[in-house]
Amino acid sequence: MHRVIDEQSLAESSVDADLAREMLTDMVRARVFDEKAVALQRRGWMSGYPPFSGQEASQVGAAHALDGDDWLFPTYRSNAMQFARGVPMSDILLFRRGYPEFHSDHDVPVFPQAIPIATQLPHAVGVGMAADYGDDDRVSMAYFGDGATSEGDFHEAMNFAGVFDAPVVFFCENNHWAISRPANRQTASESIAVKADAYGFDGIRVDGNDPLAVYEIVSSAREYAPALIESLTYRQGAHTTSDDPSRYRDEDPDLPEWRTADPIDRFADYLREEGAIETGFLEDARAEASEEVDAAVETAEDHAEADPDEMFTSAYETIPPRVEEQRASISRE
Repeated sequence: MHRVIDEQSLAESSVDADLAREMLTDMVRARVFDEKAVALQRRGWMSGYPPFSGQEASQVGAAHALDGDDWLFPTYRSNAMQFARGVPMSDILLFRRGYPEFHSDHDVPVFPQAIPIATQLPHAVGVGMAADYGDDDRVSMAYFGDGATSEGDFHEAMNFAGVFDAPVVFFCENNHWAISRPANRQTASESIAVKADAYGFDGIRVDGNDPLAVYEIVSSAREYAPALIESLTYRQGAHTTSDDPSRYRDEDPDLPEWRTADPIDRFADYLREEGAIETGFLEDARAEASEEVDAAVETAEDHAEADPDEMFTSAYETIPPRVEEQRASISRE
């Protein structure tokens, strides 16, 4: 397993001090957004929300390793990755309020979040194959959780990527819990990374709470993709705001401290020891992030509530009777 924190100095890594500070800032931005989003959902501002606190290092490190033209195929828990790529926070909030996901005019190469598990993986392979046919050097990154490796789409995508040598980085964020199922009940394999062997390309494990390590692994994987990266992190909170994790997991899981520790505190402590940040850096970053999040909420609230009827307008040329009944039912409610 690749790691930088606790094993190398910042100077020995491939990340300079400026980029390290930028990554820590993005991690704080993501955490402040996540806390605000949970609070908004609790008061009925949106119907549901999937928290991601504890996974900021994994997502931010991976996002910064991508080139500007690389395509990202995210899921519902990848907000930190999308913010680091440049997706406005207000877009994510509006998506949670019923609007199309990309409401602003940004041109970040990011596909819509996949809510069904693993359905985005074949799409990522298709885009990667298209880039290969067109002699385009861009790479597709498919982001997914450990639970997605039990889906057929995961295996089909991996097989196609291996057979056609598609430039796809499969980035599996193993946060230990697929809803209420721990990883050791998800697969009998020694690891998720080892699954790549069956499809003819490399699988790599990385300390997912170490953004420097994730950055290095994703950067190198871009050069020889296809590749499967297993980023070991930990989901600190619930699967979604409708979940109660106390029903199925212990407060003290049988996991090493580096994996369950707060990744922001861990990274900040490392950078202080390396002389890359000073006292007060986190407080300043958090204050700036709070202003950014508040502005995003205000932008989202400037829009009227989304019209549920819009869900049906582009699905069919002629709406089938059963779907028309559903449309009428929603309209009445």
